[in-house]
Amino acid sequence: MDTCIKNYVEEKTKELIAAPSCYQGLRDLAEKWLNSKDTPEEAAVTKEYLAALEADVLSIDALIAFAGSEKGIQIFGNEQAKTMVSQAQAAKANGAKYCICPACTAGGAILDKKDEILK
Repeated sequence: MDTCIKNYVEEKTKELIAAPSCYQGLRDLAEKWLNSKDTPEEAAVTKEYLAALEADVLSIDALIAFAGSEKGIQIFGNEQAKTMVSQAQAAKANGAKYCICPACTAGGAILDKKDEILK
């Protein structure tokens, strides 16, 4: 991974760690990735990190479906769920591929660079 991409991933990883919407397991793995930079474990941890991001970063369509579902309404409340659906639909219309929460936004930005990261 070249230095420019590594710096980009580091910046987005720090955003992900700081995001209130990031769950602890992913936060721990992101910190593990940061600590593995320039070590013999970096390549393996990078692959593990990318796999976790692929599993955990929600697509914009999944966000819309969940927020508009009965379960989403139970969790967020009717008004908040409607707001989330509306915001997600607007984001999708503007080209968003991922959930619009801070953790998914940062994680999605990293995933968009996956091919460059794995070079």
